[in-house]
Amino acid sequence: MACNRQRSLISRRAFLQRWGCGFGAVALATRLAEARSVSGSGLHHPATAKRVVFLYMDGGPSQMDTFDPKPRLTAEHGRPFALPMEPTQFDNNGAILGSPWVFKQYGASGLWISDLFPHISRHADRLAVLRSMTSQFSEHTSANYFLHTGLGIAGRPSMGAWCTYGLGSESDELPGFVVINGGLIPPGGLDCFGSGFLPASQQASLFASEGDPIANLRGPVEESMARIDRKRALLQQLDANAAAVLGEHDAIESAIRNQELAFRMQRAVPEAASLADESSATLAAYGCDHANRPTATFARECLLARRLLERGVRFIELTCPSVGHDRWDQHSNLKAGHEQNALAVDQPIAALMDDLIARGLWDDTLLVWSGEFGRTPFAQGADGRDHNPFAFSLWLAGGPVRGGTTFGTTDEYGYKVVEHPLEIYDLHATMLHTLGIDHERLTIRFGGRDMRLTDVHGHVIREILA
Repeated sequence: MACNRQRSLISRRAFLQRWGCGFGAVALATRLAEARSVSGSGLHHPATAKRVVFLYMDGGPSQMDTFDPKPRLTAEHGRPFALPMEPTQFDNNGAILGSPWVFKQYGASGLWISDLFPHISRHADRLAVLRSMTSQFSEHTSANYFLHTGLGIAGRPSMGAWCTYGLGSESDELPGFVVINGGLIPPGGLDCFGSGFLPASQQASLFASEGDPIANLRGPVEESMARIDRKRALLQQLDANAAAVLGEHDAIESAIRNQELAFRMQRAVPEAASLADESSATLAAYGCDHANRPTATFARECLLARRLLERGVRFIELTCPSVGHDRWDQHSNLKAGHEQNALAVDQPIAALMDDLIARGLWDDTLLVWSGEFGRTPFAQGADGRDHNPFAFSLWLAGGPVRGGTTFGTTDEYGYKVVEHPLEIYDLHATMLHTLGIDHERLTIRFGGRDMRLTDVHGHVIREILA
């Protein structure tokens, strides 16, 4: 074994010396290899999407107040809940709580949407609403890990990391997986966006929605490019020496690759993140100058997302802005809380959809709008709803999706799924499918077996695909 290792080290050192470019050449070779498709000679099947935008609604929007109308709740408002109740997070269960909002049918499809979303409802014929999603967890942190990684504990790769692992990045100057932080990192923290046992370079790059999108974006102004180039050359030589001694090691090589990417990002990100070249009409459409500050924050997130999509970023997640209290997590004061959260995201999301259509990006982009679980049909206290993992609604949109459709059914109270139950694994399988990836074949060997995003579960929800 020692002899084999020595031959490997000599070969690597000779390679580095021959090319004389330090680890920059290795990073380039790795990027080119990573850009190759998941099967080596092409995608598993024809892709209908090139990129994904995940609109993460932190906290758990209420399905019976958004996209799954339940007239029986209104008719029986204030009465005792007649069905058996599962244990709830806070065990403070009250009477049936009717929705404070009015549902109407929109578009040629007649899709039911509550009046929380006057802007998104314009796109009713582009939405595929899944009303029968379930979770395995009723607590935020575990449910967030499950939603993002397919397992309810920390340490697994995020769905964004899996996408870039399978497909690489379309850009040499920007990361393939970006999370735009509107002010609220979900319970579970940055592990929701990590790379787990995938190469460390697949983890998300966290962008801020205001100010410089990333820390240390601008180099020292007093340094000349010649001085910066000398520093980089020294670092490349040190990296090459370390690699020759230590051999291949993911943590080291990923750190080097990330540093190389960070240098290129110093030139690319300021231009990508600047809104100076956006028209006043575009800024107004998104709501960038909205009087409601959370709306303006999320508007900048959505507009930055569109600019990054145009420049080749593969997977973008948007997090919610703070509205001054709980996320979509209204254990009390349901009406005011959901209205404030909806006000923050409704106009920007609709404008993003309009913009993607106008710029020719709609047909090969997949949008996903979801929280980590739903809410109970009976009140927590007098005017709130507790966590409900047994049924919740989310929607998908974009070119890969058959719009104006619903899939799955809940009972008359919206409490539990009664037809076509779905799991997060199915969402992940469907997302990968649109990207041309067979979720059963995108694997990596770890811990003695082949691991995948969907573990041993999941099926593609073909009923909602175009």
